[in-house]
This record gives sequence, C-alpha cells and structure tokens, in this order.
Amino acid sequence: MYEQISENKRNTIILIAVFSVIIVALAWVLGEYIFGIGSFGLALGGIFVIIYSLVNYFFADRIVLAISGARELQKNEHPYLFNLIEGLAIAAGIPKPKAYVINDTALNAFATGRDPEHAVIVVTTGILTKLDRQELEGVIAHEMSHIKNYDIRLMTIVSVLVGITALLSDIMLRSILYGGGRRENRGGAAFLIVGIVLAILTPIIAAIIKMAVSRQREYLADASGAMLTRNPDGLANALEKISSDKEVLEAANKATAHLYIDNPLKNRQGFLDGMFSTHPPIADRVARLRKM
Repeated sequence: MYEQISENKRNTIILIAVFSVIIVALAWVLGEYIFGIGSFGLALGGIFVIIYSLVNYFFADRIVLAISGARELQKNEHPYLFNLIEGLAIAAGIPKPKAYVINDTALNAFATGRDPEHAVIVVTTGILTKLDRQELEGVIAHEMSHIKNYDIRLMTIVSVLVGITALLSDIMLRSILYGGGRRENRGGAAFLIVGIVLAILTPIIAAIIKMAVSRQREYLADASGAMLTRNPDGLANALEKISSDKEVLEAANKATAHLYIDNPLKNRQGFLDGMFSTHPPIADRVARLRKM
C-alpha cells in the first residue's frame, strides 16, 4: 500500500509539472504572436488563471452539489452512514465531512470541497440500499481518502488548467486563421507552424494529462481507503457491484464525471470517450486491491 501511495504521489507531481510547462509555452507563443512580447502573454495569462482559479476554489463545491441535485442528509435518516463517516474521519485524522445524498438508484458516490474543513461526501440512494456495511465502508473510506489527500483541490486546479489551455488554443487558432497577429510575425513560417501545432495539440495533451492525473488519484484513494479500513476486499467487492450496475445516473455530466468513484457516463460513451476516461478500469483497481 505504501509503495503504491508513494508512486502515485510522485507521478502526479510529474504530470502537473509537465502541464505547467505546456501552459507557459502556449501563453508565451500567444503573447509573442499577437503583441510581439511573449512576457505580456505570460502576465495576462497569469492574471486570468488567478481570477478563474479563485472563483473555482471558493464556489466549485456548491456548483457541483447544485448540478448533481444533492441534498444534505439528516442523521435520523441514515444513522449508520453517519457512524461510518464519523469513525473513518477519526481514523483519517480529519474533520467529519457533511453527508449528502442524490435520489437515484444508480450506484455511485463522490466527494467535494476545497479542503477537509469544507468537505462533503455524496452518495446515491442506490449505494445506501444495495451495498452491505463492509462495502459501504470501503466506498466511504475511498472518498475520505480523496478528502485527506486534497485530491479535490488538485483536480479543481487541473480542470482549471484544461479550461485555460482550451481557451488559449482557441485564441491562437483564431488569430492565425483570421490574421490577428502582428504583421512581422505573420511572415515567419516557422513561428506560425509552431503556433498552429501548439494550438492543435495542447488541448489534446491537456485532456490526456487530466486523465492521467485523475487515474493516479483514483489508485491512490483506493490504496489509502484500504489502509483506513484494513479491509481491501470491502472496497473491491463494492467496485465490482458498482461496475456491474447498469443504471444510468441522470444527474451526472462531463463536467462532474471525474469526481465519482466510477465513471457515471460509461453507458453513454463512445470509443474515443473511453480512451480519455478519467477512471482506471475497474478490473485493474480490483486486482490491485486483491493483492494488498
């Protein structure tokens, strides 16, 4: 477990570093092409990143809960769920997250919140009715690990970077196609080629990096959750049930799909969507848990 946790943390740092380099390169090329000053593009991009990130940081959890149609649970509705959350929060050494529920028979769950002090664990009614206590404990431990490991904050940052990358790429392509660049830069064929290649490939690379980071954090949460419960089979059994569930989670969409313990859009995806899935194959996750 400890080896897997260390490996996933190391891989995530590397992926975020690569992501940052790509963003900087695109911002510099855009600033150089349009204004003739690459540093201006970096400064402008930095200001936008800060503002956009702050909005997402403070309001993303509320937006996600509203989009998902989740409501806060009262302790008398599902006392055993509250007991599980409280016990696992103590084991993880973090404040007890709030419990929310989505009224849907599909099997899924996710966590949100910018830090452990503002965290929420969301489950579907299907999870509450179809999993036994050990399986439910495994799912809650997985989501508790996301909170403890600050995965939600990390994925919020990654999502922001993906959005900014797409925006910068679109501006770059429009500037090149419609002659928005400086006249002296339009004559440089090599510069134009670099700009076009970056504008086209960067969003694809960004999506791949987002997928890779998300997959690493899922593996990490599985391992950390197994450490909390000391029962990897509980989560493994839960994942097998969730994977075999054919119910469609109506409240899910592409903006929130990466948050869930398993991809809620798997029944709606085509071949290319599956290639860029933010979730590792359930069979692989279960195999790793069985070896612990």
